[in-house]
Amino acid sequence: MSDKLTEIMAWKRQEIAGRLRAVPPEELAALHARLPPPPAFAAALRRPDGRLAVISEIKRRSPSAGAIKAGVSALDQAAKYRTAGADALSILTDQKFFGGSLEDLREVTARFQATPPAPPCLRKDFMVHPLQVREAREAGASAILIIVRALADPEIRELQEAARAAGLDALFEIHTEAELDRALAHGARLIGVNNRELAIFKTDLGLSERLIPKFPRDVVAVSESGIATAADAARARACGAHAVLVGESLMRAPDPSALLREFHAV
Repeated sequence: MSDKLTEIMAWKRQEIAGRLRAVPPEELAALHARLPPPPAFAAALRRPDGRLAVISEIKRRSPSAGAIKAGVSALDQAAKYRTAGADALSILTDQKFFGGSLEDLREVTARFQATPPAPPCLRKDFMVHPLQVREAREAGASAILIIVRALADPEIRELQEAARAAGLDALFEIHTEAELDRALAHGARLIGVNNRELAIFKTDLGLSERLIPKFPRDVVAVSESGIATAADAARARACGAHAVLVGESLMRAPDPSALLREFHAV
């Protein structure tokens, strides 16, 4: 881990330091029992028609692309995605680097609960502590992100246990075969290959083509980043991906529904 990812992770640890406290699994289990169950995230990515699922991302900006759609309403974008048939949503909740917030997630899931059906939502952030898992569950998320290369194994175990107690799925994000081995050693059953090198933000779809065929058959496979066209989506599906996670191209698209139809059709 180096460069931009190091910077982001250092900031994230600093950002949450002032509110850290112990959050035992028992507390998360009690929270889960008290709140309505969230829609299942991993299950939504195995479409009954066998077609490629699409996780549509709400992302206002990024370190690699700069401003993408500054100031856009998360509610408005989520409504477009749902109308277009998105299988799940990914909502950036990091403010400093991506222009998101936990309130974006909270508003979207609250609206979905009031007007079902509700596509499941991933809290897309740089997770380092169970407190963030509690926040995700309270805000209506169905899943959290675990970036394997950014965390030590004890941190991964703690986050995974917290997610399980809170009734959330965990999307393990990898970039190398060694990281795949680590994810599998933790029992991951939902794994995404980030085609973007987070240290330098260079994208290579060949990473999914090399790594996804190595996944066990019972693992839900996601190809993340660099999916801009139907041809890109077809490459992901051909190598075994059950789903693609798409942010920038959908955010910039004049008609997200047309692009989503193209992805679903491959």
